[in-house]
Amino acid sequence: MGNIQFGTDGWRAIIAEDFTFENLEQIAQATANVWKRQRIPKTKKRVVVGYDRRFLSPEFARRTAEIFAANGFETILSHEAVPTPVVSYQVKAVNAIGGVMITASHNPPAFNGFKIKTHFGGSADTTLCRKVEGQLYRTAVKPSTQDSVRNVRVKDLSQSYLKSLTQLVDFETIARSGLRFAHDALYGVGAGYFDHLLNDTNCRCTTLRSEHNPGFGGINPEPIPSNYGSSQAYLRKHPHDFCLVTDGDADRIGGMDGRGNALTTHQIICLLLRHRVVNHQAKGRVIKALTTTSMVDRMCQDYGLELLETGVGFKYICAEMLQGNVLLGFEESGGIGFPEHLPERDGILAGLLLLEMLAVEKKGLNALLADLEETYGAHCYARSDRHFPLEKREELMRYCAAHPPKKLIESPVVDVKTFDGVKYVARDGTWLMLRGSGTEPVLRVYAEAKTNEQAQRLLRRGLSLIRKI
Repeated sequence: MGNIQFGTDGWRAIIAEDFTFENLEQIAQATANVWKRQRIPKTKKRVVVGYDRRFLSPEFARRTAEIFAANGFETILSHEAVPTPVVSYQVKAVNAIGGVMITASHNPPAFNGFKIKTHFGGSADTTLCRKVEGQLYRTAVKPSTQDSVRNVRVKDLSQSYLKSLTQLVDFETIARSGLRFAHDALYGVGAGYFDHLLNDTNCRCTTLRSEHNPGFGGINPEPIPSNYGSSQAYLRKHPHDFCLVTDGDADRIGGMDGRGNALTTHQIICLLLRHRVVNHQAKGRVIKALTTTSMVDRMCQDYGLELLETGVGFKYICAEMLQGNVLLGFEESGGIGFPEHLPERDGILAGLLLLEMLAVEKKGLNALLADLEETYGAHCYARSDRHFPLEKREELMRYCAAHPPKKLIESPVVDVKTFDGVKYVARDGTWLMLRGSGTEPVLRVYAEAKTNEQAQRLLRRGLSLIRKI
């Protein structure tokens, strides 16, 4: 029996160790078993399968598609590597019962993964994942036949997706803007999408690290500053107005200003929130994960918007989006969801909306960030990940919940949140949080304060709590 266990967003494992064709076949069959029993109105017995640029991803995707076809599903297989939101969009567009994306997202090159998408285009929730785990090895994998293989329909999934994006933004204003836009694809599947979208417009696009490289050039395809090196050097020599960074499967983002200075995801989130409210006149609830900047809280208070805080993991944000009346949903790791599009993260749409913002505002990115800071104050963020035994995590969380500090820096602690880790919140918006990884023996410590020095002080304070256990 293989070591198959779902994390916060599907199953991921090292290729040829646990991520083998044998285990892939078992999980595909288990997923087929679950979907055969589901009766969801307006859906069809249809599955969409896509894949990223990782080693053996096309072959893993083809085998997955064949197993669904053998189980009687009409199966649509992407004709090339595509971003995860492309698969999510197609699932919803063709009323499929669900979809599968073969990807390990931002994980190291040795990994691959199996993401399950549900009929509404979002990620599978914990209940569905547990049902799939419960079906593992219950039945034999249905063998492929000539008829079932013929039922796998290979299709271009991107064109309808791209068309839908241009209808969600003021594309004519973007096209006329003359902006110099850079996209660092980190060798992932987002490469080429902006070239296609901005071709024949007055907006110039430069795509960096666009080659198909299953080794990702020696980095993990994660949009964090430590991976920006070569692109930062390029931007210093060749300034642009903005550089978007997408992860390996292009559902999460990071960014740099036009000269290669890294932006935080919190800055990007606040820019997009302001753009949606000020320029789109949009209303609705705002959903943020616990680890997201408290500048969002101040903005929502200023704009008169309801704000809801969830646990870490986009599935929690997705659940709120499905309830309706949501303006925007986002998380610290760069996942941003737009409910009029999908209850799911989409890095390509986020990039287009940032371009639209610059085109509409006719103002530089750093000037817009300065405006936010002038209005809502400085918010400096820091994070540290440390190895911490899984068996000690629960005891540490109990200790932290039972012994909150009286103040953070100079502001009294007014709230302690314990629904996903432990978060201390001070009256002035300063906060400190400890939370364990969902799948690894890693403890994450997060902090936000008015200065970088204060944020680092809070991090050290958080790390000192580890020694209490």
